[in-house]
Amino acid sequence: MKRGWKTKSIGDLSELITKGNTPTSIGYDFVPKGINFVKVEAISLNGVFINEKMDHINSECYSALKRSQLKEGDILFSIAGALGRTAIVTNNILPANINQALAIIRLKPDESISKRYVLKALETGFVLEQIEKFKGGVAQQNLSLAQIHDLLIPIPSLNEQQRIVSILDEGFADIDTAKANTEKNKQNVRELFETYLNNTFSNPGEGWEEKKLENVCVVERGSSPRPIKKYLTKDSDGVNWIKIGDTKNVEKYILFTKEKITPEGAKKSRFVKEGDFILSNSMSFGKPFIMKTKGYIHDGWFVLRLPNSIDTEFFWYLLFSPYTRKQFESLASGAIVKNISSNLVKKVILPIPPLLEQKKLACEFDAFSTKIKKLDVNYQQKIVELEELKKSLLQQAFNGELTEG
Repeated sequence: MKRGWKTKSIGDLSELITKGNTPTSIGYDFVPKGINFVKVEAISLNGVFINEKMDHINSECYSALKRSQLKEGDILFSIAGALGRTAIVTNNILPANINQALAIIRLKPDESISKRYVLKALETGFVLEQIEKFKGGVAQQNLSLAQIHDLLIPIPSLNEQQRIVSILDEGFADIDTAKANTEKNKQNVRELFETYLNNTFSNPGEGWEEKKLENVCVVERGSSPRPIKKYLTKDSDGVNWIKIGDTKNVEKYILFTKEKITPEGAKKSRFVKEGDFILSNSMSFGKPFIMKTKGYIHDGWFVLRLPNSIDTEFFWYLLFSPYTRKQFESLASGAIVKNISSNLVKKVILPIPPLLEQKKLACEFDAFSTKIKKLDVNYQQKIVELEELKKSLLQQAFNGELTEG
């Protein structure tokens, strides 16, 4: 911190520090349309409100949640989950309220303090270090209102506050533009690969045949022993129980499962062996995975058992492609949780080349995919570097390095 600057607590600067509540805790439900109800996810990393991620409440609930009704100029500060996310309330989202993961910091009328300066200060390493001390090494911890009250920020003169905000606004705008362009490039390379797959399967070559899925492989639905809690086990004789959660951050291969069921439960389920495909039929419906272990699947999965005439790697790209995925999506039913019935999924039309061409295409797809992944990693690294640049600029500003003496 620059010599001559003072520090003040957020509590000293504020006339109100409070947090929100959940409508359900006072007997209300969310409504499809109505008054905005802001949660952390509705605030972007840039402090912009995302309308599509707002919940809504009716006027009666809004009145009942009087303590956390927002005013223009309020500073929002996340105190649970993504700690320290900030935003200034703008008139275009009002009237609005917040949930319990957000705190309202309403500053006192003070012409010597810039609200936007305080907002920027709350994003600095100076404040984040204090938050880390409050957390005490715990992986995730809610911040209390008392802890928010005790957060210290450096306070220079109003002219320096305004200068810092101006420099940061300009610098952040350039960084955000570069980041947006990089994210667009990142998306473009992913779409390039999907376009490549789609074009390949939409323009079958000589010797290709169009076949229904049921004529290409065996399709069977999983089965769930109920109640499942009765059959879950940690005993050594337990067998793998494959759940949708086991596919988190998994692109292609299922290597292990988090849970096991008893041999008795397995008798009421569906066995899958290494090399089988499993295909989700609800939630993330139509997404294929190749088994690299054996286990049992519930009725949220299909198992696809391939004949020797179908190459496993080729078949994964075929199921993964937009060409096939669009068919799955058109077959999906259900207003809330979409799902695919076994009778419908068997009707999906697949273009199948001779086995040697399948193997050749699988190699080409692998090579293309590797190049795309390298580009994706490079773009992601650039995004990380831009975020680090933003943090560095922020830190320099609040160390007094970007201001004139």
